[in-house]
Amino acid sequence: MVLPAALPLTRLSLRQVLLLSVIDDSGSLKQAAATIGMSQPRASKSVQEIEDLMGHRLFNRTNRGLSPTTAGEVVIRHAKTMMAQLSTLQQELSSLATGSWRRLRIGTIMGAVPIVSDVVQRYLERYPQTSVEIMDDTSAELLRMLDRGVLDLVIGRTSVSATPALYDTQILQQETLTVVANPAHPLVGRRRVRLEDLREPRWIVYTAGMPMRLSLEQEYRHAGLPFPRNLLETRSGFTTMSLLQSSPNAIALLSSDAAAFLVDFGIARTLPVHLSARSEPYEVITLRAGTLPEHVRDFIAVLRDDQHGDWAI
Repeated sequence: MVLPAALPLTRLSLRQVLLLSVIDDSGSLKQAAATIGMSQPRASKSVQEIEDLMGHRLFNRTNRGLSPTTAGEVVIRHAKTMMAQLSTLQQELSSLATGSWRRLRIGTIMGAVPIVSDVVQRYLERYPQTSVEIMDDTSAELLRMLDRGVLDLVIGRTSVSATPALYDTQILQQETLTVVANPAHPLVGRRRVRLEDLREPRWIVYTAGMPMRLSLEQEYRHAGLPFPRNLLETRSGFTTMSLLQSSPNAIALLSSDAAAFLVDFGIARTLPVHLSARSEPYEVITLRAGTLPEHVRDFIAVLRDDQHGDWAI
């Protein structure tokens, strides 16, 4: 049943929804119009019609193109979700004709990569006719992709979002943290290492505001020590590994799972640093609106079985 308040929005055409999505991708009305085979004057008129229907200005017009307003970001997020749902519909219809082929798109923070990798292998054993895409980034960026229908689910944290009510979450596991260093670091091999000993080494850390960075800052505050200034900041797991390998003076704070992975491959060694701070747990995150597709529910079920969780799916 269409709610009366939503009736004006039913006048939106799918072509207009597609136009909003493509404008966001390109930042250019001209380029977006060309992409979907629409004249620029018609595209400009369509944007005006959409804004009239919404009762909000959706874009700021500048010499560099179009940038969404706050209202525009909300509308674009829903437009992206609608287009992603249509894509899923097309894939499911195609699978009916070709068999049980599936496509699963997973976003994960670096610390959960070892967990996700193991669970994906178990999932593929059960559902071999599946194409899996895994994206590794910060929780904030992964949630933006989830909002826009680019991902089916995220392993991360909703605490970084200004709108956590948009998501359904299930705690996956608590995260423990480990300090690792280049194998040639002079502190490797010591029986005990204190934070006071880590003033000179160069920390590889997430950018400011990220949960693991906040945990490290909290650790220094509790110890009454100033936070180091000689930092290498990155959001990339691959960059973290490369920096650890290339710099004998480098150290990093990682999830214990990620740290164990690097140690197993000889990329890093653990340092016996006692940490009192605890990071936030990993969550399995999906959009609250709508019913989860079967292949997403199946993946969460495999993840639950692997982690021996007791979740309601």
